[in-house]
Amino acid sequence: MKITDIRIGLISVPLKTPFKTALRTVNSVEDVIVEIYTDTGNIGFGEAPPTGVITGDTTGAIIGAIKDHISKTIIGMDIENFEEIILRLDKCVVKNTSAKAAVDIALYDLYGQMYKAPLYKLLGGYRKEIVTDITISVNEPEEMVKDSLDAIKRGYETLKIKVGKDSIKDIERMKAIRKAIGYDVKLRIDANQGWKPKEAVKVLRQMEDAGLDIEFVEQPVAAHDIEGLKFVTDNISIPVLADESVFSPEDALKILQTRAADFVNIKLMKTGGIHNALKICSMAEIYGVECMIGCMLEAKVSVTAAVHLAAAKSIITKIDLDGPVLCSEDPVDGGAIFNESIITLENTPGLGIKGIQGLKYI
Repeated sequence: MKITDIRIGLISVPLKTPFKTALRTVNSVEDVIVEIYTDTGNIGFGEAPPTGVITGDTTGAIIGAIKDHISKTIIGMDIENFEEIILRLDKCVVKNTSAKAAVDIALYDLYGQMYKAPLYKLLGGYRKEIVTDITISVNEPEEMVKDSLDAIKRGYETLKIKVGKDSIKDIERMKAIRKAIGYDVKLRIDANQGWKPKEAVKVLRQMEDAGLDIEFVEQPVAAHDIEGLKFVTDNISIPVLADESVFSPEDALKILQTRAADFVNIKLMKTGGIHNALKICSMAEIYGVECMIGCMLEAKVSVTAAVHLAAAKSIITKIDLDGPVLCSEDPVDGGAIFNESIITLENTPGLGIKGIQGLKYI
């Protein structure tokens, strides 16, 4: 199964409602799609969102990395030599993790197709169904309460609340949500690097004192501030999840060795794809630290890849893969089945993706 060509396209999928965090506001998913063609007729699908504010990767950068570096490196190689392809992919260009992730995902899709097995079975086969939370964008408290109640009506039992824009208002938001929904639903909060370390401790202690029962707080401080992250972890009882602080396996190892956070969040767009995500899973198993798997604002191709990884590995105990359900439509034929909070995989080879509607090739 030799790689003969790589084609790049763009998709645009409107969101049901604007997605608002401490860092940005987004109205639609605008992603780069990768199709890897082979001499056997098999096609592998990958996807990358341009999330410059987090990964530094823009649409142009993703396309340029694939066309100018990655394609020239792997076209002509055989999927049977999978390890060599992955090594070359990793070394052919520095950083550019989203571009690498899109190609990595497409390669793993072909790997599963080559062995005629769903990818999650090849990676571990722990389960075929997972349950995700859903994100509640940061807005005025009354609107966030409304969105939270709507999510619960749709069957969600865990909500991830975006905070970090105004610490005083954040407490007001969380009190209003908890009062409205009661205590049968889990609440996670994501500050998206929005607080300073001492501010984070102050805010989170007030949430503790208010009895808000927060499951964990995600990335309370700036990504580069590992000491600040550890300061927060050491000074609150709410568990801390490292997200933007963890891109590479090396980043994860530093977090694990210093105990700077209680959990680690894996996102394929940060790790450069599945191959590095697997390394993080193995290290987390050694240190006994559970992982969450999350996504950027992505459509179903790359999120399906994340679902396969989550289904494969028992160390991934927390799921934040709501990207596709935030979209107003689904242009992807095949892949994981998203029924609100329940995500299921079928017994189809690779990622199980058959095609993508409305793809604009470039």
